[in-house]
Amino acid sequence: MLVNWCELTVTQEETGAFVYRNAFVTDFDVLETTVESIAQDGRSRWKIENENNNVLKTKGYHLEHNFGHGHQFLASFFLSLNLLAFLFHTVLHLVDIRYKLLRQILRKRKLFFHDINALLRYIVFNNWDHLLDFMITGLEIEIPSSA
Repeated sequence: MLVNWCELTVTQEETGAFVYRNAFVTDFDVLETTVESIAQDGRSRWKIENENNNVLKTKGYHLEHNFGHGHQFLASFFLSLNLLAFLFHTVLHLVDIRYKLLRQILRKRKLFFHDINALLRYIVFNNWDHLLDFMITGLEIEIPSSA
């Protein structure tokens, strides 16, 4: 397979020390007129992937664990559940004002998950709305009238 690549190196002007270095592989033609946009796109993609993976590894989704259990598909199944949870939480943050308010008070995702875990261990809630309302009442959070 033939591919094209370009390398980007950023250094400090005063000291010459390396600040950033990366290479990008692409199927686009790397020309003098396209190399800058290829490098920018590569850095943007790397930043998005890095931030997304960092959240999945360090913010309560436990993706750093090796889900190598089972004989064939269990690891993929656990990964799929983690990604669905991340997607679900992202959508909730965008559309549910109560979820968003709770996350502003319980800033660390792990703290939020621990609170939910503790509540669900001892209390049976009718549904998700009941759980969120219970948490909002307990934390004495005011929901804005415009919500």
